[in-house]
Amino acid sequence: MPIEVRGLTHIYQANTPFARIAIKDINLTIDDGEVVGIIGHTGSGKSTLVQHFNGLLRPTAGSIKIDGVELGQKGVDLRGIRRKVGLVFQYPEHQLFEETVWGDVAFGPRNMGISADEVQGRVERALAAVDVDAVLVERSPFELSGGEKRRVAIAGVLAMEPSVLVLDEPTAGLDPRGRQDLLRQIQRLQEERHLTVVFVSHNMAEVASLADRLVVMHEGAIIMEGSPKTIFAEGERLEAIGLGVPDMTALMQKLRAKGWDLPKSALSVKEAEKAIMAVLSKEARVGTGADV
Repeated sequence: MPIEVRGLTHIYQANTPFARIAIKDINLTIDDGEVVGIIGHTGSGKSTLVQHFNGLLRPTAGSIKIDGVELGQKGVDLRGIRRKVGLVFQYPEHQLFEETVWGDVAFGPRNMGISADEVQGRVERALAAVDVDAVLVERSPFELSGGEKRRVAIAGVLAMEPSVLVLDEPTAGLDPRGRQDLLRQIQRLQEERHLTVVFVSHNMAEVASLADRLVVMHEGAIIMEGSPKTIFAEGERLEAIGLGVPDMTALMQKLRAKGWDLPKSALSVKEAEKAIMAVLSKEARVGTGADV
């Protein structure tokens, strides 16, 4: 289900003295099955952009199409769009409200008019997909840990069986183990369900490991777009707008500055190790050493 954004502008409190341009003239296409990471410092427009993807926000100007349907047209079935494009907010408590975990995850399917058996099946599949323990289903979602709340919020969206999953800072506030577990679950879901995944993140290592393509936003506009390797090779440009690069890319760039013949970016420890070992092996063969 492709997402097509053309000339998209959103102004908060338009036509008032408090008007503020959040995003301006955005052009972006996201293809079926693609995993796209959107990065940028706080206030760059990331969250505003993704809230247009299921009609939570309406454009001030421009258009957005989901599977060929323009969301700004009169009579568009936004409820149907929101079943296809599931959005998980940065703070999961914003979308948890039922008395029990089961009730929260079941809320969406129940409102689709499907049978009780199908609702039960969807809830069970969604909870299993994000590894929510069965002992939690009768507990209040507000008694859960931050990581458990995040998984229940994702399960509530998955129970609608969307084609597109939009995640706004999915690992914010989680400890390192919780972040890794959730990223693995997102990756597995994308592969098993062939989902299109769009996620907003401040964590450069996360986007490097998960995304096929990165979109870099600054002051409400898209200023860079490309593969993680291409984007992170532009370390100085990213730093100029307040962003960093993954640790392994930073290591590559420091070693390059010392004369090592290395690529400009590396996205994982294994990739960095392979590149460094290749240089050391070459130096050993010629009998010289690089300056470290």
